[in-house]
Formats: sequence, C-alpha cells, structure tokens
Amino acid sequence: QVLLVESGGGLVQAGGSLRLSCAATGSIFSINTMGWYRQAPGKQRELVADMTSGGKTNYADSVKGRFTISRDNAKNTVYLQMNSLKAEDTAVYYCNTVPVVAGYWGQGNQVTVYS
Repeated sequence: QVLLVESGGGLVQAGGSLRLSCAATGSIFSINTMGWYRQAPGKQRELVADMTSGGKTNYADSVKGRFTISRDNAKNTVYLQMNSLKAEDTAVYYCNTVPVVAGYWGQGNQVTVYS
C-alpha cells in the first residue's frame, strides 16, 4: 500500500520561506514523476512543481523562480523549497505522482502566508 505523508507547512510572513517534505512508502518513488500540488480556498487543485526520477523539473509560472522541487530517492522523499512567499501561495499543499493516482492523496499540509 502506498502512503504519502506531507510535513513542513505552517504560518509565515510574506517574503519568508518554508520547506515541505513528502515521505513515500511503497515502491512508487524511484520510477515515477513526483509532483507538488496545492489547493487554495474556492479554487481547484493545481500542480505547482514536478520532478522526474531522472531529475527534470517543471514549474507553474506562478511559482517559477521562487519554488524549488527536489527529491532524495534513497529516502523516498520529495521536497518543495518555497522562497519569497506571497499571500496568494496560501493553500493546502499535497504531493502525488504525475499524473495523479487518486488513492495516493495524503492529508496535505496547510501553508498560510500573511502580509
């Protein structure tokens, strides 16, 4: 059974930084593209960053230059370093594969940016 557990969210002032972690159990990690998604209140969940098992990355335009995704295949963990945070980054952040597998959604992590 695959389980994805996110951690590292919290409350931060605009301009600050946070790092999210997603630890995966099961054997999905090394062969899949992993992504960070977020869902803001009243909005659809969106993909903000992803990284292939080979290290290729993609970012949504809204976070490009501010967020960095990385992964440690040995630890089955994917990270999202978020810098220069803005109020509009406030959302619940999730990790999942790309494309998503519905059964892999974890509890998510709230990130709240205040100005």
